[in-house]
Amino acid sequence: LPPAHAGVVYKIQNEQGIIMLCRGSLVYLASPILACAKGCWGLDMLDQTKENREQRRPGALGVHSLDHFSLMVPDLAEAVAFYTSFGLDLRAEGDAFGVYTFGHPHRWGVLQEGKRKRFGYLSFGIFEDDLPAFRKRFEQMNVERIAPPPGNESNGIWFYDEEGNVVELAVKPKSSPTEKSGFHDVSSPPGVAGAPLRSRAPIIRLRRLSHIALFTADVSRKVEFYSRVLGLRLSDRSGDFAAFLHGPHGSEHHMLAVAKSGGPGFHHCSWDVGSINDIGLGTTQMLAKGYDRLWGVGRHVMGSNYFCYVADPWGSYSEYSADMDYIPEDFDWQPHDHAPEDAFTLWGPAPPPEFIINHEIA
Repeated sequence: LPPAHAGVVYKIQNEQGIIMLCRGSLVYLASPILACAKGCWGLDMLDQTKENREQRRPGALGVHSLDHFSLMVPDLAEAVAFYTSFGLDLRAEGDAFGVYTFGHPHRWGVLQEGKRKRFGYLSFGIFEDDLPAFRKRFEQMNVERIAPPPGNESNGIWFYDEEGNVVELAVKPKSSPTEKSGFHDVSSPPGVAGAPLRSRAPIIRLRRLSHIALFTADVSRKVEFYSRVLGLRLSDRSGDFAAFLHGPHGSEHHMLAVAKSGGPGFHHCSWDVGSINDIGLGTTQMLAKGYDRLWGVGRHVMGSNYFCYVADPWGSYSEYSADMDYIPEDFDWQPHDHAPEDAFTLWGPAPPPEFIINHEIA
């Protein structure tokens, strides 16, 4: 039986209730599939990472995390239904809804109601002792600072990026992973059934926000701004079609992706799960709820993650993602410029034509 991933809290549950809660790499457990085969109907990862120690690259002034995002939607009830079906914990917060993962205290997103679907803002986390240096950088670079949007408070800086998107830098604990996320893809031993009955398949719960992807009219200009001002680093790109940026203080291959369009907009939010099986189960639970516009299952080249994207009611996407490349704070990742046909996917179906439509400008 495989060891539990370090820092993971597992809940094994059957018809009689909770059997075991355990944490850490010294505890041995059955895989989720084996747990179900032995009569358990759910195995949930309640927290996928160790307590995030302060992890930083010496001398690098840059954000350490993508803390959360904001999205305007024309129907909050419809948005709550979609994201709840996807495996997220939606909590009413005044006239908005906070987007959480089950068993994790961090708020990864904010949904608010508006006349149409529209990207709201991105909030990045920084270390407290970096705040004065960021303020000085903003003054030197003449970055326009703005007041927080209504209903928001901040201990940091609000500003416009080069394309008019609203962005926040705030002093926050590091929420990006400090090591590569656990990935389990374990086969059953001889004599043991590897899959449960479909009726006993577990409900997929997501572990954390992986990244956000935005549309932009100018990929190179977007990369230059977020590298120069926020300290993000280019991981890989595909000409003027797309680019992927990571944080300098230990980060997955990308916490921010940008894709070519006629203007700015929100393309997708991506959520970390623990296996290809989790992606398949998540896709199945979305199909059962009637959300059948999707792309996947497949594997990306830039980032290496397994994926499946599900379209929301307004044409943007949520992605199940597993096993993305991780870039430690002391490693110099060498970016490459890849041809789209050679680097978009390693395997999987072709994306549907509507996948690249920016409905915020259409």
